[in-house]
Amino acid sequence: MPFRHLANRTSAVAIQLYNTLTREKQAFEPLDPKRVTLYVCGPTVYNYAHIGNARPAVIFDLLRRVLERHYPEVAYARNITDVDDKINAAAAERGVPIEDITSRYTAAYLEDMAALGVRPPTLQPRATGHIEPMIRMIERLIESGHAYVAEGHVLFAIDSYDRYGALSRRDMREMVAGARVEVAPYKRHPGDFVLWKPSVKPQPGWDSPWGWGRPGWHLECSTMAESHLGETIDIHGGGQDLIFPHHENEIAQSVCSHGGKPFARYWMHNGFVTIEKRKMSKSLGNTLVVHELLKSWPGEVMRYLLLSAHYRQPLDWSDLELERARRTLDRLYGVLRTASDRFGPFEAAPQPGEGFLAALDDDLNTPVALAEFNRVARELAKAEDRQTARTLAAELLADAELIGLLQTPFDQWFSAGASDEEAARIDDLIAQRNAARADRDFATADRIRDELTDMGIVLEDRDGQTRWRRAEP
Repeated sequence: MPFRHLANRTSAVAIQLYNTLTREKQAFEPLDPKRVTLYVCGPTVYNYAHIGNARPAVIFDLLRRVLERHYPEVAYARNITDVDDKINAAAAERGVPIEDITSRYTAAYLEDMAALGVRPPTLQPRATGHIEPMIRMIERLIESGHAYVAEGHVLFAIDSYDRYGALSRRDMREMVAGARVEVAPYKRHPGDFVLWKPSVKPQPGWDSPWGWGRPGWHLECSTMAESHLGETIDIHGGGQDLIFPHHENEIAQSVCSHGGKPFARYWMHNGFVTIEKRKMSKSLGNTLVVHELLKSWPGEVMRYLLLSAHYRQPLDWSDLELERARRTLDRLYGVLRTASDRFGPFEAAPQPGEGFLAALDDDLNTPVALAEFNRVARELAKAEDRQTARTLAAELLADAELIGLLQTPFDQWFSAGASDEEAARIDDLIAQRNAARADRDFATADRIRDELTDMGIVLEDRDGQTRWRRAEP
């Protein structure tokens, strides 16, 4: 059941979004109602994505879907950072060319996010494809007095921009003492950040007016947003950890290189993912990699858990919460399958449910939306006539398309984790049991059912059919 474009019109009902810049929820009003622009910081491709990287991918995928209900075009750019010191270090450690690292992990990221139901963005720029625009932006900043050259580096002078710190709301001392601010003797101010740095082989590099080198991380996103979405964009998103210094620096260099024009009108940031109430970090050894998690859990289970908390709040990740999400989805799929057997086939309604939409239009309030989603499913489970069932199922399917759930065929969902050989064995045992029941050999039928139970298989006999599913953990 692929996601369908649900609207081709400008919005009549305003979406409410929390703007990190103003620290309040605001009605969303795009610069151009015919083309909404959205930029989200994507991965630095030096390793597999962890579950913290997956949260913004899922959250802003949902925002894009919601925006598409209201506006005829959403230009959604999510970049690939394929030049970075972490990539250089990974290539050196493994003794392979840098391109081997970036191509491998870009492909893995796209595959893993697709497994979580994340649709490809409309634009996916790569940093290495935008070196010339980066050089031009640096030249404008130097010419306007906002950047300077020092020992082969080009640095942005934060003192030259009087609004520096407005997004993070930190004073200068906090910013200098904060994370990821590199102190170097060639800086005029400790908080000045690198726009261009020298390279030595085998580090990647390009010719520039300041010598052979490569761009600074912050510059990359500003240039890619400018190149594809314009000098002022509607929404810029990312994880909470990017507010400072990355997004603060993006604002400074973009505004100053565009003659004072605003860079982004709305800033959205998702909260952190914790692991069993503890911060996820390499030092604690609790970094969970999506690529590995997908070997044990369906992508929809992970998507459901990632959407279960409001995006601005912390999200706690654990096997217990994954099991709860799996049980919830098992129930939802089971309700829809049973109703389909009795009253189907069903088609999605033209529009999702009113309460469901209202929740998502209210700053992506997914806890309320999922509560409404589950309420409709409970009503469907109680439906006793075809018309009621079809109305409720149509609403449930439309909700599901928008939020990216219930997108797996029933048989595939309930047999998840079973090999082809195991599935064939289960189907054969069910056929033997059905034959025994037809011959009124109930002892054999019960023995086969017990054998399947020992294999972790639950049978459901309804309307002359036998369905099977995995038992709950």
